[in-house]
Amino acid sequence: MPTKSPEQLIADCGAWWDTSIIDIHPGKIAIRGYPIEELIGNVRFPDMIWLMLRGELPTRAQGDLLEAAMVPGVDHGPHAPSIAIAQMAVSCGLPVNGAMASAINVLDDVHGGAGEQCMELYREIDAAAGPDGDLVAAAEKVIRGRMAAGDRIVPGFGHRFHPIDPRTAPLFALVAKAQAAGAVSGRWAAIGQAVEDALKAIKGRHIPMNIDGITAVIFCELGFEPELGRGLFILSRAVGILAHAWEQKKKGVRIKGPMPRDIPYRYSGPARRPVPAESARGND
Repeated sequence: MPTKSPEQLIADCGAWWDTSIIDIHPGKIAIRGYPIEELIGNVRFPDMIWLMLRGELPTRAQGDLLEAAMVPGVDHGPHAPSIAIAQMAVSCGLPVNGAMASAINVLDDVHGGAGEQCMELYREIDAAAGPDGDLVAAAEKVIRGRMAAGDRIVPGFGHRFHPIDPRTAPLFALVAKAQAAGAVSGRWAAIGQAVEDALKAIKGRHIPMNIDGITAVIFCELGFEPELGRGLFILSRAVGILAHAWEQKKKGVRIKGPMPRDIPYRYSGPARRPVPAESARGND
């Protein structure tokens, strides 16, 4: 192997950490080419998220819709595992960053993954329907196929707590407004509605879209990849995690468990019994 010069080694090291996101030099910072001093005070945080992920600044309508989608996901009460974990972690002595990391780590496929999964469902229906196909028929075909494969849950529809999710209708109205203004196509909103119609035909009852279903519509309308949809939800929920961790920290409670100490858990194992004599120490 030929020996590289010091200059080549430095160049290789720089290329190893190649990034198109940020350019930093002494006294200078630029995000995607925009000087940070010009972004400060002129660009909103949702616009900054868009810039970081997509490489360009959004239009005002795009930024407004992204912001609207991220607002209602910040919190869903202390019974949400991510929020409960943040509270318990703080009470065990973790600082805020540790509590946030512990909580964010549980936002996986079951608790936190429905939005990404719903975006994937919408994409599958979009491909099945084609540009001119019947969306409801395509949705029913895809959903029945998934059910036959063993899937019992359609992500983004129905809610264990809300008969009608109060967050859905306002966001749908904003999607319609953005569509009327030409900011989004409305294709993904139509696919979301088609899933509701297909579920009614399959189940014989109305299973309404929930927050994950409507944010999946918005993130698809805005052109985000499904995996980024989960990341955007995590950014949103991190606000609630931080708020609950800080509130719990101020309470000063130590070692908060999942239930108050005077509420026992249920033991379902064998009744108390003696250790067999042949198993006792000293009788080997």
